[in-house]
Formats: sequence, C-alpha cells, structure tokens
Amino acid sequence: MAPIPQGGTVAVTGSAGFIGGWVVHQLLEEGYRVRACVRDANDDDKVGFLKAMPGYASGRLSLHSANLDEAGCFDEIFKGCQGVAHLSHVSTYDDMEYVKRVCDHVINSVNQSETVNRVVVTSSIAAVMSESDMQELVRRPVLYEDRYPDEQNPKRQANRGQGYSMGKVLAERAFADAAEESGRWDAITCCPGDNVGPILSAHQKNFGPWQHHIETMLLGQYSQNVIGAYRAWFTVDVRDVAEAHIRMLESVNVQNGERYIAWSTETRNVEDVCASIDRLLPELGFAGAELIDPLPESVQAKEAQFRAIWGGCDLRNDRICDTLGMAFRPLDVSIRDCVETLISVGGVEPVRRPGF
Repeated sequence: MAPIPQGGTVAVTGSAGFIGGWVVHQLLEEGYRVRACVRDANDDDKVGFLKAMPGYASGRLSLHSANLDEAGCFDEIFKGCQGVAHLSHVSTYDDMEYVKRVCDHVINSVNQSETVNRVVVTSSIAAVMSESDMQELVRRPVLYEDRYPDEQNPKRQANRGQGYSMGKVLAERAFADAAEESGRWDAITCCPGDNVGPILSAHQKNFGPWQHHIETMLLGQYSQNVIGAYRAWFTVDVRDVAEAHIRMLESVNVQNGERYIAWSTETRNVEDVCASIDRLLPELGFAGAELIDPLPESVQAKEAQFRAIWGGCDLRNDRICDTLGMAFRPLDVSIRDCVETLISVGGVEPVRRPGF
C-alpha cells in the first residue's frame, strides 16, 4: 500500500499519553494535520498541553473525545485521514476477548473511512521477549522482530502476568490480518523498548512506567524492576519512538505485517539509572534514593541467575536502522531531559543534599 502523503491528515489514538503526545507534537512539526483522539477532550488536566500547541490555535490540530471501549467511537474521526497512529492502551489486558473486540471495532473504523491507507500499531518489546519460562531466553537469546514469546507454554496466561504481551501480540496480528484482507491499507507494528525522556504534561509522570520510576527516585525511594525480575532497562527515548512512528507512516520500504523494534541499544540497571541523576545534574544536589526490593524471597534468591539470563539476551534494532535510517539518542540525554521536565512540568520536588 502507499505511504501517507506529506502534509496529510493523521489520527492519533492515545494522544494524551506519553508517546502519543510526542507523536502529535512531531507530526505537527513536520507539517501534518492531526486529529488527536483522547478520552475526554474537555479534561484540560490531561489535554491542556495539546491545546497549547500552535497547531491547535490554527486548527491544524483538532481534539476528539473517543472512548476506546465504545465501538464506533472512531468512525467519524478516521474519515478523511490517510494515516492512523494507534497508540491507545485498552482498559485491561486481563481479558483477551475484550482486547479482540476493541481491535475489531478500531479496524472497522479504518475500513469504513475509505481513506486510511496505513496504520501504525504500537506494540512493545514485551511482545518479543516476555517469557513465562526464563529458560526460554537462554534457549533463544536473540531478540529480534521475527521472535515471539513461547506461546505453547501452558503458563502463558493473562492471570499469570502475561496479559500485556499476549494482548500486544493479538493486536499486531489482528491489524495485519485485517489489512491483508482489505487489500486497501496496511498495518505496520512498532515495538518500543522502555520509554524514557521528557514529559509534556504533569499527568504523564504517573504513567509509563519508566518516567514514574525516575519520579520515585527523585522523591527518595524506588523499586527494583519487577517487569522481568532484575531485568535491566532496555531503553529508548520517547522522542525517537515518536519519530519511528512517523517514518513508518511515510516509508515506501515497509510492508504489511512487519514489526520494528525501537530501542537505543543501551541497557542500564535500575540502580545505575538512579546513580546517573547526580552524575548528569550535579547542580540539582540530588541526595540519592533508597532501593526497595518488592520481589518474593524465592525470586530474590535467584537474583544473580536472573541478571545473568537478561545479560545474555541480544536485543536487536538492525531492522529499524537499516529500513528507516533511525538513529537513537543516548540514554544520558533521555534521563537528563526526563528529570528536568519531571521538575519543571510535573512539579516534582526532589530530595536534595543539605545546602541545595
């Protein structure tokens, strides 16, 4: 299918979110018209930052209330759009039938539009590497786009903590299959790493979860990573993820059903992320924070084993760099900008050493 035309109209679901807000921002910077889909266009606590963008004043950016749980909510919004960046999270990942229903009604709105020719679906590296059995990472340590978690494992169930990755895989396939059946539009998947970087609105500090972890560090206490026990952060700057979405909308080199891992190739343990704050911003006088380990004692006893397994994983971003020409910001830049906006935009007051 064709890429979207330069200056065309793009609908962005989840526009009030961390990634969605940056997708809107960068689409406007590149001259596109944007229809920002949010749960409540009148909730200025969450959408005020969108209304403050210059494109809103001119009308090039419009806001639309759309409750993802309501079938048909995108019918009128998608009409006249050439592209859709689908970033919205469903209300729960514990019910795969519900996730499928949501996918189906969004797909129906795309089909009814008769103008959309490309959809970029936001997935996650969880859809590549979230294993029920950690030993699967030892058996298959190369994590690239053609790899999926072991779906035959009977423990891969939503009620066993696998719902998020299961829901993302389900959505990837639902959109690709529907696009192939339509013959008129295509669906490309972006699988971002752990998003770090500047927030655009105060409410975004509580979602992520990575920027929220940095917020808790600034407040003096943070937790060991429980999303993959003792896994280092596989980081990517949120601005680079937004750019990747736009390049996928524009590219003539992508094909329906393809997925692209967006990450910087940098990993850092949570303890080292915290230590980075004072190194990068000594003027802040950050006093440091206490590390809490909420994992069960049975898991804590295997900390060294888990760290070794994650350390042996080879996550790859070759495809997105080769196909889309992506280059990624250093993690230090992402952490610095995240901290500064948590303070300036989010109103976070960090713990400081005496005299600061």
